[in-house]
Amino acid sequence: MNDTLSNLKYSRIAIVKLSALGDIVHAMVVVQFIKRHLPNSTIDWVVEEGFKDVLISNPDINKIHTVSIKRAKLDKSFKLLLQTLKKLKKLKKYDIVIDMQGLIKSAVVAKIIPSDKTFGFDKAALREGFAAFFYSDTCYIKYSENVIKRNAFLISSALAVPISHDNILNKQPFLHFNSKIKPYFLQNGKANIAFVPGASFASKIYPVEKFGQLAQALDANITLLWGNEKERLMAEKIQNIAPKVALIDKVSLDELKTIIGQMDMVIGGDTGPVHMAWALNIPSITLFGSTPSYRNTYLTNINHVIASNSSVNPNKIDKNDFSIQDIKVSEIVLKTKELLIQLVQSNQE
Repeated sequence: MNDTLSNLKYSRIAIVKLSALGDIVHAMVVVQFIKRHLPNSTIDWVVEEGFKDVLISNPDINKIHTVSIKRAKLDKSFKLLLQTLKKLKKLKKYDIVIDMQGLIKSAVVAKIIPSDKTFGFDKAALREGFAAFFYSDTCYIKYSENVIKRNAFLISSALAVPISHDNILNKQPFLHFNSKIKPYFLQNGKANIAFVPGASFASKIYPVEKFGQLAQALDANITLLWGNEKERLMAEKIQNIAPKVALIDKVSLDELKTIIGQMDMVIGGDTGPVHMAWALNIPSITLFGSTPSYRNTYLTNINHVIASNSSVNPNKIDKNDFSIQDIKVSEIVLKTKELLIQLVQSNQE
């Protein structure tokens, strides 16, 4: 299918990716390639209200539609859920709605939005296979395949938009921000490195004692990022071990994008803020234990991983696998120094 025909067929596109932070980041990379091949298309995004700020200011996204499914569930409010679904049903008709989440709840959202076609993964490619029942068209790629490759394959299949490995490697940074936060924590004389000690569940978290040792071993200006009270307490423990680190106040998602975009490197577990570094073309080291490194990140010459020796099943994550704790501080120090040398050499060229 040539670009002219594609433009005519898919002028209005809606993408459904409701949550979570890292998953949204991994999905957002496709938008620039859609716009490159379908420059006249309108691309709207449906997301949980709490993650809207990840998407704001992206020039390739025309409108952001928020849903309150998570809040409705927490509040046990059937009324709020109905209001959300009614709002979606009133949206202007799309040529195609693409569910990049692949869960039953996201498939229902995609089905409710008025459209000529609803596209998603085949049931054999999903953890919640019943979601495929709500799509008019599907494609198949292994569930265990790298998530960014899965996202690219889904969009390529839905829109006839080619997205290659080289395209992804040479992507443009795609997180944009309006924040005017002052980078008082940055220094000119040393490398500025952000540590992200928190994660969505315990077995993805690297020990605070080892983060403290890492901070002591590096000749760098280190900033600790946190998103909730539990993570703040973790950051404080790291600061107690390594008093030289900077513990900043809690920031918004928009401010978080701004901060990460100004770092020389980000180090942490398999979590959203670390994946933001990849999205912004900032060097990063992602630490993996109970989740699959080959699936949950995209390796580049500046975005590396260090994984434990665990054998991970992406279809059934073992949250009792705390093998991330076995990763040696010395291994992270070595990888960090290698990346910093590479960064200096790149800046000199």
